[in-house]
Amino acid sequence: MSDINYPDYSRGMSWEGAAVGGYPTVYRGREVIRPLDIPNIHPLVDDSPTNDNDQVVKQYIGRGCGLASLITENLLIHPFIVLRRQCQVKPISKKYHVVPFTLIPIMIRLHQTQGLTTLWKGIGSVLLVRGLTLAVEDLISKITPWPKEITHLSFKQLGQHILLKCVSIGIVTPFYSASLVETVQSEVASERPGVLDVFRDGVIRLLEVGTKGRLIPIYALLPPTIACGVVKYLFTISVKTIASHVMRTRHKYTQESRGAYSRDFLSESAVQDIELQSILISMCAADILFYPFETIIQRLHLQGTRTIIDNLDTGRSVTALLTDYSGAVDCYHTIIETEGILGLYKGFGALMMQFAIHIMVLKTTKWVLTEIVEATMLKPNPKPIKPPPSSYYNEI
Repeated sequence: MSDINYPDYSRGMSWEGAAVGGYPTVYRGREVIRPLDIPNIHPLVDDSPTNDNDQVVKQYIGRGCGLASLITENLLIHPFIVLRRQCQVKPISKKYHVVPFTLIPIMIRLHQTQGLTTLWKGIGSVLLVRGLTLAVEDLISKITPWPKEITHLSFKQLGQHILLKCVSIGIVTPFYSASLVETVQSEVASERPGVLDVFRDGVIRLLEVGTKGRLIPIYALLPPTIACGVVKYLFTISVKTIASHVMRTRHKYTQESRGAYSRDFLSESAVQDIELQSILISMCAADILFYPFETIIQRLHLQGTRTIIDNLDTGRSVTALLTDYSGAVDCYHTIIETEGILGLYKGFGALMMQFAIHIMVLKTTKWVLTEIVEATMLKPNPKPIKPPPSSYYNEI
């Protein structure tokens, strides 16, 4: 079969005319129709934000929720602390307020008779005592080898850390006692204390070494106060560690089930969220479990102080605290015999309201921050208009 020679049409081809917009106008004597320019009036929108923006948003939300939790823990829930302490220290009462519904009309009456600030009494002294505790722990950790935080689990470090907690709680105990009086005393029957009176009253309470009437000296209050504080602290960090481990494991399994598991499966935002939730869970668990012990400790601290509190049976009168306990064990048996087992849980409804407000504030803060941050940081960005591709004809 003979070879077929096809004509080479590529030879002698020539483009003529000036190029318009990158395209020649004449080819071999004939006019070339150039492509139309179609303007992109509505550029495409990038509907899917980048992962970096998403991580930044979650970090902002986590930090905002952490700040809201700190403010709630130290400021917003203080009225419920006042209510529950007043219920806890009252030995004779008709209403125990174990559920929150019975406290709502009492709160309304207190506001009507004493004003809006009646449930915020003692907040200054409470904050000062918390600050003093942190300062004492920091000072002790600097002048002793006792660590302020547990960095690695060892019996030596754990024992030294517990010693630091014992000493710091013992030093702060007189001022805690003075702050407790300011928190529960009625503003109708007593003068409003000054900002720094908690330090003066704490020193006076410390110097009252001997027994003055029914007043229990500080050295007798130290063992139950330190024991309750340290055991509650250890329980709190244990629950926090367990809850954090469970949530991390669940997060890992969730990512594996979605097929998105990686070596760094926990982002900074996820760590913040887990940390915040584990802290809240540990606080709730510790407050519930140690509620009866706190009732006993607070009654011992207020015995003999001649404190007058609001009558939470009616919300319109006041009552004096008259008790005669010889110690923590006697206080426990007296409460069981005269008030029943629910006597240890007086004011538990205020604690339930405290948890509800704390959780509601966190969820509201997270929702608001999510809406605000996404509206400002995750706006869809228009895609840049791509330049027209190079001419097909120029490549021939």
